[in-house]
Order: sequence, then structure tokens, then C-alpha cells
Amino acid sequence: MSLFRNRQDAGRQLAKALSVYKSRHPVVLALPRGGVPVAAEVASSLGAPIDLVLVRKIGLPTQPELAMGAVVDGGAPIVVRNNDVIFAAGVAADEFDAVCDMELAEIERRRQRYIGDRPRVEIAGKVAIVIDDGIATGATMKGALRAIRKRGPEELVLAVPVAPVETIEDLRGEVDALICLETPAIFGAIGYFYDDFRQVSDNEVIAILRRLPPKRSSPAA
Repeated sequence: MSLFRNRQDAGRQLAKALSVYKSRHPVVLALPRGGVPVAAEVASSLGAPIDLVLVRKIGLPTQPELAMGAVVDGGAPIVVRNNDVIFAAGVAADEFDAVCDMELAEIERRRQRYIGDRPRVEIAGKVAIVIDDGIATGATMKGALRAIRKRGPEELVLAVPVAPVETIEDLRGEVDALICLETPAIFGAIGYFYDDFRQVSDNEVIAILRRLPPKRSSPAA
């Protein structure tokens, strides 16, 4: 049985759970593409500015779905290495760098496509709420959280609709607060918990960002 009608429904439910942060003037950070419609509902409800966290998994050359690290956009890109996986798979430094460079190129494509000359949201000294439409293994999210932490938020909050219990426990030490609406005993995949989990397009991401400018507005009633 699904838990959410779609990402907008998940975002509205998440916004209720995050309402305590409304008075603290948070910033909302979304992982594209699936996290953007969820985060948009939260940003609208809290009257918060929204920005993107451009992060890409660095997958094994022979098993791309298995993360040997993650890379996050920024003034100087931040690379998080999963040394256990790298060592176990015998991945050489030049192999890791080649995959990392490929993912950096995709990050740059997304930055130009989604953000362009849009002002970036200031994170230092703010409550930063990081949102995705769900988490499976957490490897990519861990990279994103570590990169955001280096930007000096007052408080780092992770908020997602659904994730496995073990992933949530693994990520709890990366943040100051964690909100996950559902932690099913049998997980499978994120899409199992949505009636509508169609892929979010680049154009949808761009349209949402245009609708929600990077400044605080009056919170929705």
C-alpha cells in the first residue's frame, strides 16, 4: 500500500512535520530532481527560500549502482570517498578520478540548466533543511550533508518522506535533527511508497525554481 499520492502530497505532509521551524527563518535545500517538488511544498509552507544541492553518486566502474563516493557542487567541489568500497573493489586512483570527472560534468550541466544566474541561497548561520523524495542506501545523501555542513549552517536538518530504518540510523550522526515520516520494515525501492512516482523532468525543476524565488516570502496560512 502506498503512503503518498505523489511528491506534492509527500511535501505537504513533510511541511506539517517541519512547521516548528517556521519561526526560525530556515532555508530549504533540495536534491534534484525528485526532491524538488517535495521541497517546494515545504518552502511554500514555511515561507523559506529554496536552493538546490547538486550532488552525484560516484559509482563503481563495473557496478555503477554501488557508490564508491559522492561529489557535491560548490566553489570547490567536495568529494566524499567510500574507502571500504574502493578498497574492496580494488579501484585505482585514476579510475576513481575518471568517474568523478564524469559526474562533475553532469553537475555542471545541471547547474547551468537549473540555476544559471539565479542567486544562491546563503547557508552560513541559517537552519538548513535538506530534502529529497526518499532515501535508499544514503551514500549520496551523506555526501550532500557533509558538503552542506562545511558551509556553516547554524543547524542542519534532514527531512524525507520515507527511508529504511538502517539508513536513517546511519545518517543520524551527520545532522542535528532528522525527520523521516515513514520507515517501512520492508523497503524495496522509494517508488513503491508513491501512487505516482513518475520521473521529474528538467523543465519541471526549472519551473518550480522560477515560481519560488531565492528569498523569504510570507508563509502560507
